[in-house]
Amino acid sequence: MSDQPLEPSVNNSVRNIVIAIAAIVLSAALFLGLQTENSSTSLESQVKNSTSLNLALSNNKPTLTEFYADWCTSCQAMAGDLAQIKADYGDRVNFVMLNVDNTKWLPEMLRYRVDGIPHFLFMDNQGTAIAEAIGEQPRSILEADLDALIANNSIPYANKRGQISQVESRVRITDDTTDARIHGATVK
Repeated sequence: MSDQPLEPSVNNSVRNIVIAIAAIVLSAALFLGLQTENSSTSLESQVKNSTSLNLALSNNKPTLTEFYADWCTSCQAMAGDLAQIKADYGDRVNFVMLNVDNTKWLPEMLRYRVDGIPHFLFMDNQGTAIAEAIGEQPRSILEADLDALIANNSIPYANKRGQISQVESRVRITDDTTDARIHGATVK
């Protein structure tokens, strides 16, 4: 038996090492894939734990309303910071999340001219919109804005634009210069 070559044993060892490396790489890829999925899940859990718009407008607390969408990469990128902000400020500020893909919120989208998301709307304790910020906002900026909102001061970083995801209009809005009964002829 000592006359047999060692090649099959070496080949088996090499094959086992390759299989082990492939298993490690696949495990790492699966782990990273699940981490990415958790970011989206985090956004979903925030929505479930947010304050309803009706309650926010009636409970005499200032409100931060976020117009968002599940597909919005900027919204997903901010999800972790917003979860922490909500944990820190949730006892003093309402956090409302309105999905722009839900036509139920179309009147609010039109009223506040939401054309990019995330779109943050700051409301005083009476439900009056006093400032907005559009696009990705650094955590420190949102915290400074919320501190000012709570103190009933002007919002220091109001009307700032960060990176946004465009909202596509699914509803055609027209003015009243045409009458549908006369098929597009201009009314004088």
